[in-house]
Amino acid sequence: MRDSIIIGSGPAGISAALYLNNLNKDVLVIGKDYGQLTKNDIIDNFYGQFPINGQDLIKKGIDQAKNLGIPVIMDSVLNVVKVDDYFIVTTIKETFEAKTVVLTTGKPRLPLSVPGYRIFKGKGIHLCATCDGFFYRKKKVAIVGSGPYMEQELSVLENYTDDITIFSENVLYEHPKYKVITERIKSFSGDKRLSHIHTKENTYETQGVFVAIGFPTASELALKLGVVTEHTNILVDEHMETNIEGIFAGGDCIGGKLQIAKAIHDGLKISSGVNTYLKKLKQ
Repeated sequence: MRDSIIIGSGPAGISAALYLNNLNKDVLVIGKDYGQLTKNDIIDNFYGQFPINGQDLIKKGIDQAKNLGIPVIMDSVLNVVKVDDYFIVTTIKETFEAKTVVLTTGKPRLPLSVPGYRIFKGKGIHLCATCDGFFYRKKKVAIVGSGPYMEQELSVLENYTDDITIFSENVLYEHPKYKVITERIKSFSGDKRLSHIHTKENTYETQGVFVAIGFPTASELALKLGVVTEHTNILVDEHMETNIEGIFAGGDCIGGKLQIAKAIHDGLKISSGVNTYLKKLKQ
């Protein structure tokens, strides 16, 4: 079992890994991709660094970690579960165990930018089957997505209902048991709660929708764990720990100035917080 698994390979995650490595901790970094910085053509305000594009800067950080013997794998995290005083992290390819988990996956994206999404979020539209699936026992529900994350969320919903329709959002997808609608969703509607999904061609009745497009963001993983968030920001204390003991967060996902320098500072504070927590575990 590792001391810490860091989810996210950007400046906050890699910085936390570097400092924890200096503290002789066994750390694993899991990154889905190079993150939002790859959208920056040129970064010219980072101390000690001549102008550089975002992707190259991220790669330099990852290479630095690897050079120190820190494992950095490219994979997508599907779920994090707390078991007693440790965590199980499930990715597409493997399952890992760790005493602590650090969330540094940046800012969440809007899963569905369609009319009605914001209105009915929490009123029939949900981002976590584990959190809200039990509200829909024997009810008619829909799930949006087509990849491994959707299939995992689907496996949770199946515990509550078998009246499930999959909306694959223009992606060719087949399922042996459930109906698949490939038409792209155009809008959601209802009175006080969601009641219909509209595509270009048809209207479908539903009592609930679970969105599982792509892979879970930091805030979605936090939601599954019961971590407190405010708007799209994960709330942490002065030690960068969330309300769930052993879960830490930093970088863009906790808000504040969305700058590399701030993310690196978060990484330093995370390493200190994780180190203190691990010492308490030993006691």
